[in-house]
Amino acid sequence: MAIDVAPLWDFSKPDLSEQRFRSALQTAAGDDALILQTQIARTYGLRKDFDKAREILRQIEPQIRSAGPEARVRYELELGRTYASAAHAPESQTPENRETARAAYLSALDQSRSAGLDALSIDAIHMLAFVDTAPADQLKWAQAALEVVDSSTQPAAKRWEASIRNNLGYALHQLGRYEEALTQFKAAAEIRERGTDAEAKRAARWMVAWTLRALGRVDEALEMQLRLERECDDAGQPDRYVFEELEVLYRDKGDSKRAEHYQSRQAALTTKP
Repeated sequence: MAIDVAPLWDFSKPDLSEQRFRSALQTAAGDDALILQTQIARTYGLRKDFDKAREILRQIEPQIRSAGPEARVRYELELGRTYASAAHAPESQTPENRETARAAYLSALDQSRSAGLDALSIDAIHMLAFVDTAPADQLKWAQAALEVVDSSTQPAAKRWEASIRNNLGYALHQLGRYEEALTQFKAAAEIRERGTDAEAKRAARWMVAWTLRALGRVDEALEMQLRLERECDDAGQPDRYVFEELEVLYRDKGDSKRAEHYQSRQAALTTKP
């Protein structure tokens, strides 16, 4: 089996992740060494240094051609991410860059399906939503990814469920299908509650509250957002998105004084050095 890179990742600290990958690379060989280098490239992409990421991928390209399926799939995924991903500025998303990313992601999807690498198939499908950004297309890709999650017996694939249901809920919300979105966001939140990531739990609850507001269920949304405010403050992580929602909710209720309070809290975070 190929090296498990998941324990080496801290996506909020790509520089630290790079150090871990380089340390592991010192004793790695064959496909494991190639996989680690694709992840090093990814750390540069997360830091928006796409040229450096592509340089690393170019260096291993000759070896990738004769590598095993996981190394090849990860190479295509990371190549695609250097052209279209959440880290890219909108103005960088030219038709040429989108099509280069699409070709890489589709190649990753085809090869991962052939090799039975379900988690990487889900990754490739979910990345295609960064190429096709219209809500209807994002819905299509989220549904396709969820089908793989549901049909797979592989633990790595099952771990994608909360993220994919969140993506599905977001696409439905963008399309104005709020009841369906709420169902997906609640399902994602239930999965997150079984985990240990406090920030992920709060983010999942925020999505539920956001959709409750869209449905006109203002009091329920307000109760959830106030709870989130307390939890974020207790964790020393005040959240401007929570404050934004609280401002809107209090304006909906006609309480301008409370709305202005949360507007001030947002401004304090925005101007904080």
